Amino acid sequence: MKSENVDVIHNKNANRFEITIDGHVAVLDYLLMDQTITFTHTGVPPAIENRGLGSKLVKTGLDYAKEKGQNVKSMCWFVSKYIRRHPEYQDLLSQS
Repeated sequence: MKSENVDVIHNKNANRFEITIDGHVAVLDYLLMDQTITFTHTGVPPAIENRGLGSKLVKTGLDYAKEKGQNVKSMCWFVSKYIRRHPEYQDLLSQS
């Protein structure tokens, strides 16, 4: 199952975006303070790796931030790498 065939759920109570496949949950965790969303961790269990799920989670999180007019900070190497590879998201990065 490729990432385009899965839904990302925004679990606001847990401050994360999630994809669940066969009982395994891939996550993008964040902290929200004022108008800044800080992505802290991307995690994909080994059983469902190499399907583009991490990228799908990050894209969804960044699109959410853009839609809400939020600044983005990254404390996660995967999110930082994704933003470097996708210049269309670089203007979201918080300057502080």
